[in-house]
Amino acid sequence: MVQVRALAWRSPSGAGKKISDVIPQGGPVRTRRFGARGSGVMASARRRGPRAGAASPSSASSSTQTDSTYFAADDRPIILFDGVCNLCNGGVNFVLDWDAKGKLRMAALQSGAGQELLERSGRRRDDISSIVLVEKDQSYVKSQAVLKIAERLSVPFPLLAQFFLPLPLLIRDGVYDQVAANRYFFFGKSDQCRLSDDRFQDRFVD
Repeated sequence: MVQVRALAWRSPSGAGKKISDVIPQGGPVRTRRFGARGSGVMASARRRGPRAGAASPSSASSSTQTDSTYFAADDRPIILFDGVCNLCNGGVNFVLDWDAKGKLRMAALQSGAGQELLERSGRRRDDISSIVLVEKDQSYVKSQAVLKIAERLSVPFPLLAQFFLPLPLLIRDGVYDQVAANRYFFFGKSDQCRLSDDRFQDRFVD
């Protein structure tokens, strides 16, 4: 694992926090619905390969094991974020400030948990090109993940999510892709980030 400096960010409430996890980077985003057959994935790209109902015994076993690890005792959704992106780390601090009831958990895409959950969602383990919201039965990427996260935050963000939801997915994801593609250029990059505030230890999965 790479040893590096920590990134600090000050939240609107004035409390300094640091966020955590991580390592290298990867390729394009692909996603699919996992679990029961019949409901589609809220994502802009399809993963090519076998049809969603034809999971192999090994992949089904892997998914079951991941479920028991991350959702058996705690069914809160998990946000997968880029652990070395300054913009993403600021976003995680923002969620901590506005998710007062602790409805969401988080994991860096580059962490062990992040890679297992990516694989469970039908993505490559090295795919860090999009934020991902992983629920027990399905996952969301890009703008859809952002809006699903906003729905769980304090007012006014659920209202804002309902305002933007009717916009065509193509437009929403187009804006998201532009920001994501240039996030390191405009907002910078850190080698590592850690969460030092003990109040939030139960919110992070590694």
